[in-house]
Amino acid sequence: MTRIMVFGTFDMIHAGHEDFFRQARGLADDSYLIGAGAGDAGGARQRGAMPRLTKDERLAALEKHPLIDKAILGDTDGYIAHIAHENPDIIALGYDQGGEYVEHLERDLKSAGLMTHIVRLKPFQPEIFKTSKLKPN
Repeated sequence: MTRIMVFGTFDMIHAGHEDFFRQARGLADDSYLIGAGAGDAGGARQRGAMPRLTKDERLAALEKHPLIDKAILGDTDGYIAHIAHENPDIIALGYDQGGEYVEHLERDLKSAGLMTHIVRLKPFQPEIFKTSKLKPN
C-alpha cells in the first residue's frame, strides 16, 4: 500500500478537488489517500479569511468522500507532526499550493527523518474550479 497525503482547507469540495484526489490516487496502483484538512486558523492563514465551514464540518465532508481513505486535521502549530504521524510515501501538492510550508517542506521532511516524495499535481479548470471563485450551496 502506498500512502499518499494531500492537504487543503477543503471549505467546499468541488470538481477541482475531485480531480486533485483522482490525480493523487493515480500516483500508485495500491494508493491509500489521506486527506489532511487545515484547521480554522490554518485555513484563514492560507486563504486570508476564515473558512466558511468549521473544521469539524470540513473534516466530516472529507471523511465521507469516496476517494479519501482517511481524513485528518492538520497541526494547530506547524505542519510536520501530523505528517510524521501518518508517514506518507508521497505528498501530492496542488498546482496552486505555496507559501512557507511548501517552500521548506522537503527540508523539513528530511529533518524529521521522513523519506516522503513530493509530487506537484496539474490544475483542473482553475478559472472555474477554485473555492474563492465559487459560491457555497
